[in-house]
Amino acid sequence: MKTLSDAFEHTLQDIYWAENALTKALPKVSKSVNNAELKVAIDDHLKETKGHVKTLEAVFKSLGQEPRGEKCDAMEGLLKEADGIIEEASGHALDVALIGAAQAVEHYEIARYGTLREWAKTLGHEEAHSLLSSILDEEKAANSKLTAVAVMAVNDGGKTKKK
Repeated sequence: MKTLSDAFEHTLQDIYWAENALTKALPKVSKSVNNAELKVAIDDHLKETKGHVKTLEAVFKSLGQEPRGEKCDAMEGLLKEADGIIEEASGHALDVALIGAAQAVEHYEIARYGTLREWAKTLGHEEAHSLLSSILDEEKAANSKLTAVAVMAVNDGGKTKKK
C-alpha cells in the first residue's frame, strides 16, 4: 500500500471478508447461548450482517470494482476466541463471555467502518461514504443492544427486574 486509496481498498476487502466470516460463525454462537434475549440479539445481528455484506457489495459497485475479500487476521482471531469460549464455558459463564466476545467483534467493526467512512469522504466517494455510514450506525446499535442485554438480562444471571 502506498496511497490512501490503496489503504481504503485493502481495508474494504478486509471487512468484506470479516462480514462474510461472521455470517458463518453467528449461527454457531446463537445455538450455544442459553439466554433467550441474547439469542434474539445474535439472530437479529446475523440478519443485519447479511445485509452488511450486500451493502458492502454496493460499496464495491460504487467504486467500479467487483466485491473481493482479503483474509482479515483480526476477525479470524476474534472468531477463534468465540470458538474457544463455546468449547470451554458453560451455563451463565458461557453467555457472559460470549457477550464480551461479541462486543469485541462490534468494537473492531465500529473502528473499521469509522475509518472506512472517513477515508471514503476524503477520497470523494460520496455513495460509499453514505453506505458505510449506515453500516457504522447499525454496528453501534448492535453494540448498544448487547450492552443492554448484558446489563438487564445476563450479567447477574437474569435476576435484574426490567423496568
